[in-house]
Amino acid sequence: MALDSGFPRSPRGAVKIARAVVAFGAFLCFAASRAPGAYTALAGLEALSAALLLLLYLLQLDAKTGRFFWPLADVFNSVISALFLLVVCLFAVIIKTNKGTLAGGVLGLVLLVLCIVDAVLLSQKISLDRPRGRTTPAK
Repeated sequence: MALDSGFPRSPRGAVKIARAVVAFGAFLCFAASRAPGAYTALAGLEALSAALLLLLYLLQLDAKTGRFFWPLADVFNSVISALFLLVVCLFAVIIKTNKGTLAGGVLGLVLLVLCIVDAVLLSQKISLDRPRGRTTPAK
Protein backbone atom coordinates (compact mmCIF):
# COMPACT_ATOMS: atom_id res chain seq x y z
CA MET A 1 0.00 0.00 0.00
CA ALA A 2 1.24 3.41 -0.92
CA LEU A 3 1.04 6.19 1.62
CA ASP A 4 -0.05 9.60 0.36
CA SER A 5 2.36 11.76 2.34
CA GLY A 6 0.98 14.99 0.86
CA PHE A 7 -2.60 14.45 2.02
CA PRO A 8 -2.11 15.44 5.70
CA ARG A 9 -0.52 18.72 4.60
CA SER A 10 -3.34 19.55 2.19
CA PRO A 11 -6.32 21.68 3.33
CA ARG A 12 -8.68 18.69 3.17
CA GLY A 13 -6.23 16.52 5.07
CA ALA A 14 -5.83 19.14 7.79
CA VAL A 15 -9.61 19.44 8.12
CA LYS A 16 -9.98 15.64 8.32
CA ILE A 17 -7.33 15.45 11.04
CA ALA A 18 -8.98 18.32 12.93
CA ARG A 19 -12.38 16.61 12.64
CA ALA A 20 -11.02 13.38 14.09
CA VAL A 21 -9.22 15.15 16.96
CA VAL A 22 -12.12 17.45 17.89
CA ALA A 23 -14.64 14.58 17.66
CA PHE A 24 -12.46 12.47 19.94
CA GLY A 25 -12.23 15.39 22.39
CA ALA A 26 -16.02 15.78 22.38
CA PHE A 27 -16.37 12.04 22.91
CA LEU A 28 -14.05 12.18 25.92
CA CYS A 29 -15.94 15.16 27.39
CA PHE A 30 -19.31 13.45 26.99
CA ALA A 31 -18.04 10.11 28.28
CA ALA A 32 -16.31 11.66 31.32
CA SER A 33 -19.39 13.69 32.25
CA ARG A 34 -21.66 10.65 31.98
CA ALA A 35 -23.83 12.50 29.46
CA PRO A 36 -26.82 10.76 27.91
CA GLY A 37 -25.95 8.03 25.43
CA ALA A 38 -26.93 10.00 22.31
CA TYR A 39 -24.27 12.64 22.98
CA THR A 40 -21.51 10.12 23.54
CA ALA A 41 -22.59 7.87 20.67
CA LEU A 42 -22.73 10.71 18.15
CA ALA A 43 -19.30 12.02 19.10
CA GLY A 44 -17.83 8.51 19.06
CA LEU A 45 -19.30 7.67 15.67
CA GLU A 46 -18.09 10.97 14.24
CA ALA A 47 -14.56 10.33 15.56
CA LEU A 48 -14.63 6.83 14.08
CA SER A 49 -15.97 7.89 10.68
CA ALA A 50 -13.51 10.80 10.41
CA ALA A 51 -10.60 8.53 11.31
CA LEU A 52 -11.69 5.87 8.80
CA LEU A 53 -12.12 8.39 5.99
CA LEU A 54 -8.73 9.88 6.87
CA LEU A 55 -7.16 6.42 6.57
CA LEU A 56 -9.03 5.81 3.32
CA TYR A 57 -7.48 8.87 1.69
CA LEU A 58 -4.11 8.51 3.42
CA LEU A 59 -3.66 4.94 2.19
CA GLN A 60 -5.15 5.83 -1.22
CA LEU A 61 -7.79 3.13 -0.91
CA ASP A 62 -10.28 5.38 -2.66
CA ALA A 63 -8.35 4.84 -5.90
CA LYS A 64 -8.47 1.06 -5.50
CA THR A 65 -12.27 0.94 -5.29
CA GLY A 66 -13.17 2.24 -8.72
CA ARG A 67 -16.88 1.44 -8.59
CA PHE A 68 -17.65 3.51 -5.51
CA PHE A 69 -17.47 7.31 -5.66
CA TRP A 70 -15.89 8.05 -2.25
CA PRO A 71 -15.84 11.86 -2.48
CA LEU A 72 -19.62 11.99 -2.85
CA ALA A 73 -20.06 9.59 0.08
CA ASP A 74 -17.71 11.80 2.08
CA VAL A 75 -19.81 14.89 1.29
CA PHE A 76 -22.97 13.08 2.40
CA ASN A 77 -21.20 11.98 5.59
CA SER A 78 -20.18 15.59 6.33
CA VAL A 79 -23.65 17.01 5.68
CA ILE A 80 -25.51 14.36 7.70
CA SER A 81 -22.99 14.66 10.54
CA ALA A 82 -23.43 18.43 10.54
CA LEU A 83 -27.22 18.08 10.84
CA PHE A 84 -27.00 15.62 13.72
CA LEU A 85 -24.32 17.68 15.46
CA LEU A 86 -26.44 20.81 15.18
CA VAL A 87 -29.37 19.22 16.98
CA VAL A 88 -27.51 17.18 19.59
CA CYS A 89 -24.86 19.76 20.50
CA LEU A 90 -27.37 22.59 20.76
CA PHE A 91 -29.28 20.45 23.26
CA ALA A 92 -26.05 19.72 25.13
CA VAL A 93 -25.18 23.43 25.33
CA ILE A 94 -28.70 24.54 26.27
CA ILE A 95 -29.31 21.86 28.90
CA LYS A 96 -25.69 21.83 30.20
CA THR A 97 -26.23 19.31 32.99
CA ASN A 98 -22.58 19.74 33.99
CA LYS A 99 -19.37 21.32 32.73
CA GLY A 100 -18.32 18.20 30.81
CA THR A 101 -21.55 18.17 28.83
CA LEU A 102 -21.17 21.88 28.14
CA ALA A 103 -17.56 21.40 26.96
CA GLY A 104 -18.59 18.47 24.76
CA GLY A 105 -21.41 20.55 23.29
CA VAL A 106 -19.07 23.42 22.48
CA LEU A 107 -16.56 21.02 20.89
CA GLY A 108 -19.46 19.51 18.97
CA LEU A 109 -20.37 22.94 17.60
CA VAL A 110 -16.74 23.45 16.54
CA LEU A 111 -16.98 20.03 14.90
CA LEU A 112 -20.13 21.18 13.10
CA VAL A 113 -18.16 24.04 11.51
CA LEU A 114 -15.38 21.62 10.53
CA CYS A 115 -17.93 19.30 8.89
CA ILE A 116 -19.31 22.18 6.84
CA VAL A 117 -15.81 23.29 5.82
CA ASP A 118 -14.96 19.71 4.84
CA ALA A 119 -18.12 19.39 2.73
CA VAL A 120 -17.42 22.69 0.96
CA LEU A 121 -13.77 21.82 0.25
CA LEU A 122 -14.72 18.41 -1.08
CA SER A 123 -17.66 19.60 -3.17
CA GLN A 124 -15.30 21.97 -4.99
CA LYS A 125 -13.27 18.95 -6.12
CA ILE A 126 -16.25 16.92 -7.35
CA SER A 127 -17.09 17.10 -11.02
CA LEU A 128 -19.73 14.70 -12.23
CA ASP A 129 -19.09 15.32 -15.94
CA ARG A 130 -15.47 14.08 -15.90
CA PRO A 131 -14.51 10.41 -15.81
CA ARG A 132 -13.59 9.11 -12.40
CA GLY A 133 -10.06 8.13 -11.75
CA ARG A 134 -6.99 9.11 -9.83
CA THR A 135 -6.10 11.86 -12.31
CA THR A 136 -7.46 14.44 -9.91
CA PRO A 137 -6.06 14.03 -6.40
CA ALA A 138 -8.46 13.71 -3.46
CA LYS A 139 -6.66 16.54 -1.69
